[in-house]
Amino acid sequence: MVYDFAIVGGGIVGLATLHELTQKLPQAQLLLIEKEERWAAHQTGHNSGVIHSGIYYKPGSAKARLAVAGARSMTTFCQTHGIAHDICGKVIVATDPSELSRLDSLAERAKVNGIVAHRLMPEQLQEHEPHVRGVAGIFVPSTGIIDYIEVAQKLAQLSNEHGAQLCLNTKLLGVIHKPDSVTLQTTQGDFTTRFLINCGGLYSDRIAALSGATSHAKIVPFRGEYFELIPEKRSLVKGLIYPVPNPSFPFLGVHFTRMTDGSVHAGPNAVLALAREGYRKSDLNLGELREMLTYPALWKLAVKHGGEGAKEILRSLSKTLFVRSMQALIPEIQAEDVTPAGAGVRAQALKNTGELVDDFLLVRGERQLHVCNAPSPAATASLEIAKEIVQNLG
Repeated sequence: MVYDFAIVGGGIVGLATLHELTQKLPQAQLLLIEKEERWAAHQTGHNSGVIHSGIYYKPGSAKARLAVAGARSMTTFCQTHGIAHDICGKVIVATDPSELSRLDSLAERAKVNGIVAHRLMPEQLQEHEPHVRGVAGIFVPSTGIIDYIEVAQKLAQLSNEHGAQLCLNTKLLGVIHKPDSVTLQTTQGDFTTRFLINCGGLYSDRIAALSGATSHAKIVPFRGEYFELIPEKRSLVKGLIYPVPNPSFPFLGVHFTRMTDGSVHAGPNAVLALAREGYRKSDLNLGELREMLTYPALWKLAVKHGGEGAKEILRSLSKTLFVRSMQALIPEIQAEDVTPAGAGVRAQALKNTGELVDDFLLVRGERQLHVCNAPSPAATASLEIAKEIVQNLG
């Protein structure tokens, strides 16, 4: 059989794209392959489970546009299919007067991006989150929590019901281009397709290179570690609590997230992982580490963000320092109130110049399209990213 479209990667972006294809091209022969034994095994299954509003992203960027639309479409999808979610809103907290100008900038960005955001005085902040300490805040009502693994499983089920072929335990080994088709060499044999869509996440750059595409960027994995509040302390957090982001560092900082199962997670930090799938500090892949350390752009990034990066490493090594970052928002929290809760790995594309790719990145080639950068808020925006991908196929 020759498939019309074949997708590599069974995370939420790949599965959303497959689902969108079944809706837009119901007669097409569709294939999705995933190297793991389950869907959403990597970024999708290890993220914080937040439906992001889009407040942080540069106006006019794909992240802003697709996150705002994605928050709505993801909520509708959950309502339609009975998937656990809660649009509980979140507070962004200024803990020091020096952060007020940045809080004002966020409020203005929310307005430009079409997001409802309410400015909070200290007493109003206490009404939303009684245990938070802050001099001011913003409440963003459109932010929510969700189980993205359940979303991914539902997308796989719906696609299967519409006739798509989905293959787990199928690792891509090679790509052979022919004048009118592309052959995917895998651990389960060869598959031939008229068009390849790469949603490979942590390995998207390698798949692109294997296919002969050039993205001028390489995936660098950052591990984000979390702690969890013990059950007796979950009442300290009602919903979602975020700090004002540091503009000199490209990550959001430690925040609190109530999950759909009632647990409360705090994190993440952001440290370079020693393997692309390095969820534990002990996970090491010498080949992948060598590839990272010999990439000149990584050293340029390290020079630029060395101070903040060092703080992140120290926080990874010291529970005391990690807890101290939590106490900036909730002073009551003590070390005995939290336990380790695992980690996720962010697939972040880094340009050859040493700059992080700040937006979603789609690279089009002959009979192929590659999603070369889709970190957060990609899960929130996945249904909209899928629409964008399908529109780019024409």
